[in-house]
Amino acid sequence: MAPGGRVKNILIVDDTDVIRRLLSELLIGEGYQVFTACDGEEAISVIQSESIDLVFCDVHMPRLNGLETLKRSRKLNPDLLFVMTDSLPDELSEAARKIGAIDCIAKPFDIEEVRSIVVRAEGFYEKVLNAHGVRS
Repeated sequence: MAPGGRVKNILIVDDTDVIRRLLSELLIGEGYQVFTACDGEEAISVIQSESIDLVFCDVHMPRLNGLETLKRSRKLNPDLLFVMTDSLPDELSEAARKIGAIDCIAKPFDIEEVRSIVVRAEGFYEKVLNAHGVRS
């Protein structure tokens, strides 16, 4: 978590280049540091090497799907916030919620929906800090 409860570093995991670029441009424009990965294996490497606050992760990807990426990531950092993305919400999205994804959004997503999720993530981190008596 970034100091002060603010989301600073966001990881976008998607096997579709255009999705990674669109989300990156939006979030960079909002002032966030953005990292990208084209699959779950690459995402795990980024999570191990960078201080990631929030992940937008596609459900259906080669090599390591979004659900497995979420499971492995939670072992590395149980507090890491995950948002699953998918073009057709299905049982994998529901399973992701059960193991800790804060949201699942359908592609194509609305820009305001993405912004709202980031604000909600910041609110979550703010609550964690307040619960521990840390002022932001």
